[in-house]
Amino acid sequence: MDDFQTPVSGDSIELIPVNPEIEDYMRSLLTQTDHPILVEMEEFARLRNFPIVNRLVGVFLETQARMINAKRVFEFGSGYGYSAYWFARAVGADGCVICSDADATNRERAEKYLSAAALWQRIEFCVDRAQDVFARTDGLFDICYNDVDKGYYPEIWQMAKHRIRPGGLYIADNVLWHGRVAMKNCQNVEYDSTEAIVEHNRLIFSDPDFDTFINPTRDGVIVARKK
Repeated sequence: MDDFQTPVSGDSIELIPVNPEIEDYMRSLLTQTDHPILVEMEEFARLRNFPIVNRLVGVFLETQARMINAKRVFEFGSGYGYSAYWFARAVGADGCVICSDADATNRERAEKYLSAAALWQRIEFCVDRAQDVFARTDGLFDICYNDVDKGYYPEIWQMAKHRIRPGGLYIADNVLWHGRVAMKNCQNVEYDSTEAIVEHNRLIFSDPDFDTFINPTRDGVIVARKK
């Protein structure tokens, strides 16, 4: 077994897309992003084992948003606002990040953190199922960001792709799913999620209206630009 494979439950193998030492090096270069609130949010995730995109992907999200001068972002699945922190920094004081999460406690926590970071005024946080929030929200978006339960990924793509402005982006986290998308005989209790992500990725890469690539950092981030 080489350095890029890690045993998990049963006989399954987890593939690590990027060597952890490389990711540690990349993280060491981020010397301008240690806002106390950001550190507090990351510590909460560590203590509660709460899934967040983490620092490397957060900086990537902010950079992508700034590159297209994004002002209107929709998040499918926002947790307690970690990814919204990065998008809110990018959209500026005249921009808006529409967040969605079914847990009201996550909204309360997001308000606390993002208010302390002077970003809450750029947030519209809706407590409901992400698909329902999106359906009742009008207009086009510069970015649609997907981080809901993985089984819903194909559905989210089908909803979002029609609501992205030309030159805008569709972004989704966890699209390599611990490497399971590349394993032919993946023995895993989350096989249904793996199948959904494989289908999600196939649909996007085969869509002629989008230019698409995958950044393999952490668990893989797909970025599709609408032509």
